[in-house]
Amino acid sequence: MSRNYKFHNPDGIYFVSFAVVEWVDVFTRRMYKDIIVDSLNFCIKEKGMVLYTWCIMTNHMHLVFSSTQSNPAQLLGDFKRFTSNKLVKAILDNPQESRKEWLMQMFKQA
Repeated sequence: MSRNYKFHNPDGIYFVSFAVVEWVDVFTRRMYKDIIVDSLNFCIKEKGMVLYTWCIMTNHMHLVFSSTQSNPAQLLGDFKRFTSNKLVKAILDNPQESRKEWLMQMFKQA
């Protein structure tokens, strides 16, 4: 299955879902959910994302969005790339993260 989203109408409104690799429960801690919210806010303010609704679950998320400034696929790719890097850094820097080694192992395997 292709990992790239196919957006045939750049002006359309899209529903997308994506999961953490291996469906790992990352979003159980508030600080990790806040990274998602901060990234979404950045995309809204700086990247032209119009966010209609969203839902963060423990191991995946759903978005209904459109894009006013760029290709929706590029916008979503930028969001996911930036957010995943921030999440990995937050996990590594979090002294209270008891699952750190296991999470990093799961991410590496994927």
